[in-house]
Amino acid sequence: MAWGLDQSSTPQEADYGFVPPASHRIRVAVPTSPQDYYILLLPNATMLALSGMIEPLRVANQGAGAALYRWFTVSADGAPVRCSNGITLQPDLALADLPRTALVMVCSGVRVQDSIDAPVVAWLRRHVQHGGGVGSLCAGVFALARAGVLRGRAFTLHWENRTAFCETFPDLRPTPRRYVMDQGLLSCGGGYAATDMMLEIIERNHGRELAVYVADMCMHARAEAPDAPQRTTAAAVYGNRSRALTTTIDFMAANLESDLRPALMARRVGISTRHLERLFRRHTGRSPLQMLVEMRLSRAYALLAETDLPVSEVALAAGFSSAQSFSRRFRDRYGVLPRDYRRSWVATCPASHPPNPSTGSVSRDAIH
Repeated sequence: MAWGLDQSSTPQEADYGFVPPASHRIRVAVPTSPQDYYILLLPNATMLALSGMIEPLRVANQGAGAALYRWFTVSADGAPVRCSNGITLQPDLALADLPRTALVMVCSGVRVQDSIDAPVVAWLRRHVQHGGGVGSLCAGVFALARAGVLRGRAFTLHWENRTAFCETFPDLRPTPRRYVMDQGLLSCGGGYAATDMMLEIIERNHGRELAVYVADMCMHARAEAPDAPQRTTAAAVYGNRSRALTTTIDFMAANLESDLRPALMARRVGISTRHLERLFRRHTGRSPLQMLVEMRLSRAYALLAETDLPVSEVALAAGFSSAQSFSRRFRDRYGVLPRDYRRSWVATCPASHPPNPSTGSVSRDAIH
């Protein structure tokens, strides 16, 4: 079965408005009906992941000269959705308009916990129970987790949301991969990982020549593999001048809740504590402990923004020994106490729907 192909429903007549003109053609077998993707935009959705998914499909149609794929944006009630960059999109459809077996990709972004409401979660759960497909872009897996449709399936999400997800859903463990396709579930870390995922789907469905054409037209260098790291490694940031340094930095980032005293980390890479201190100061301008505190504060900052965990639990999840120590260091670094930062974040988070939906919206002609 081709990825994303809704074979159990009667396809609508191909809409060749999805096929832009092109100066080059790739010969492919054109399916009887196009593959349809429905992207559910939650409030504060990320447009980078949205366009990263859609544009390869558009270019694939362009290169083939046929409607291989179609895409439709969706909101819970069909109302405009403001994205995380402040731009408002007018969706094509409401959830109630979707075919029963549609493949629905949930697209989310910042403050995802506040962007998911009970009716959407209930709809997703029913949709899967009735044979529909689901997937996610960026942090959309939060909605799928609440709907209870992730168990027994591999999935991923944006690295920035990983800690918050694991704290919120401790029984679910996302992979660190850029994208995952498992048992019909598509998920990606967002951004250009969405492009990599769609390029693999295009290659599986229509061959490598078309996928290469699409990547070149998008001026996109494909990731070497789905499990390529989502983040830049320490070796790439600081060079490979010291394997002990880069190994230690990557280990710290992955184990912030652990005992990371310099002596223990030095022993782990087979050098003296003094040598490790010198390496850190020479190449990063900081001591190991200074970098560790910065990493822990960065994790805590994200947890305060993306979860409703009490400050005391945020402190422990970020690796601090106490809430008092955490609050003091957070205030020294950011100039505000953790509880006050959280209040300010919620107060300034963009509204789900703009006051005047007719102003500043970007839309495509509705399909109905």
